[in-house]
Amino acid sequence: MIGRLLGSRAKRVRRTGPLAAVQIPPSAGVLSCRVLDGVNEPVAHAELTVSDIMGRKVVSGGTDPYGSFVTAVPAGEYRLAVSAEGFTPYRASVTVIEDSLASLGDVTLQVAAPPEVPSAGEWEIEPAHSSIGFTARHIGLARIHGRFNSFAGAVRIADEMEQSAMHVVIDAASIDTNVRMRDDHLRSADFLDVQRYPTLEFYSDRFAHRGGNRWSITGGLSLHGVTRTVTLDAEYLGLGNGMEGETRAACRATTELRRDDFTVSWQTMLARGIAVVGPSIKIDLDVQIVPKG
Repeated sequence: MIGRLLGSRAKRVRRTGPLAAVQIPPSAGVLSCRVLDGVNEPVAHAELTVSDIMGRKVVSGGTDPYGSFVTAVPAGEYRLAVSAEGFTPYRASVTVIEDSLASLGDVTLQVAAPPEVPSAGEWEIEPAHSSIGFTARHIGLARIHGRFNSFAGAVRIADEMEQSAMHVVIDAASIDTNVRMRDDHLRSADFLDVQRYPTLEFYSDRFAHRGGNRWSITGGLSLHGVTRTVTLDAEYLGLGNGMEGETRAACRATTELRRDDFTVSWQTMLARGIAVVGPSIKIDLDVQIVPKG
């Protein structure tokens, strides 16, 4: 009798605290933490993954603007992984008890050492381990994915990385969405007009470090006879060695293009007034470079 009264009192105390606003299903508890940097500032948008003891993901999400993360999970043993750009990942084990709060308190992330940049000199894109893809909206619903199968590029790495430059040339006719009729249409005068404009070219000598492994690469993209300024949001992945011991550097980059900016303005509409092809196209690059020669 006394035990039941004490248990009820404990639940009432918890319900008047931070858990009062959290709906906890039966047999579940609450897991929480606050993610901070080395000077005790909150790390917003840190990524957290909660896995069970078998390594299976149970829940994942990001911190709020105050660095906080709160989730309800079934009672049990868990592994928590915390990651954020520019920081060393953090891992911990935690036990969640039914109808209780399991708080890890403040989790402080340590600044990660930035990956080593390539040595100064002439490098070139290695096509066999690189890709240039794109995604476009089709009739306002599905996304069409494609790629360019033929391209080449050179990168001049300067002593100061910010003074580096790159030049990429893409064969417009190599566009490939895995549907021959659609690809023929994309090559036609309605879109890329590859007879008149056989290549797409990108040149940049503006590399800007945005912190951690993030860079902005701004340059001129020539497409369909028009040149516009484009900025790539790049993630540098570091150095590695290939199968024959050669040095390689890798990065990922994305940008978004508007068709009208390059006069690729074919606007055939469906009966409901929806364009067959959306106004913007997302570009995704996965690139490996190797020393030239």
